[in-house]
Amino acid sequence: MSSKNDVRKLVTIALLLAIGMVLYQITPGVVMGMRPNFLLAMMFIAIILADDYKLTILIGLVSGIYCAIISTFPGGQVGNIVDKLITCQVVFLMFKAMKDRIPKQIMVAIIGLVCTAVSGTVFLLTASVVAGLPKSFTTLLLAVVLPAVIANAVISVILYNAVNISLKYSRR
Repeated sequence: MSSKNDVRKLVTIALLLAIGMVLYQITPGVVMGMRPNFLLAMMFIAIILADDYKLTILIGLVSGIYCAIISTFPGGQVGNIVDKLITCQVVFLMFKAMKDRIPKQIMVAIIGLVCTAVSGTVFLLTASVVAGLPKSFTTLLLAVVLPAVIANAVISVILYNAVNISLKYSRR
C-alpha cells in the first residue's frame, strides 16, 4: 500500500470516528437517559475499512477516549475505554472470520448485533466494579443494552452503506 493510501485510510478513519462522536453527542437520551452510541457503529465500520489489527487497537482506544470524554454514566470514563478496547478486538476477529464468506450487509448486521452486546455488557461490568450501578445489572442489560443491540445492528448497516457510497464517489 502506498503512503498516499495510508494517509487516506487514516483520514477516513479519523473522520468516521469524529462524525460518530458528534452524532453520539447530539443524540438525546432515549431509555433511562442513555442514548444510541453512533460512535460504536462508526468504530465497527472503521475497523472493517481498516482491515488491520494495529489500526483496530488504535480505533478502539480513540473510540474509548471519545466516549469517556462525553460519558455521563457513573464510572463511564473507565468503562468506555475498557469496553472499546475489548470490543474492537471482537469486531476484528469476527470480521476476519466472516470476510469474503458472507455478504457485507449481513456481516455488518451480525457484527453490529454481537459486538454491541459485548460492548454494553463489558461497559456495565466495568462500571459496576468502578462506581456501582444506579440500577441492577439485569435491569440495565434488558432496558438499555438489548434495545441498543437491535438499534445498532440496523444503524451499522445504514451507516456502512452511507460510508461506502461516500467513499465510492470520493475516489472519482
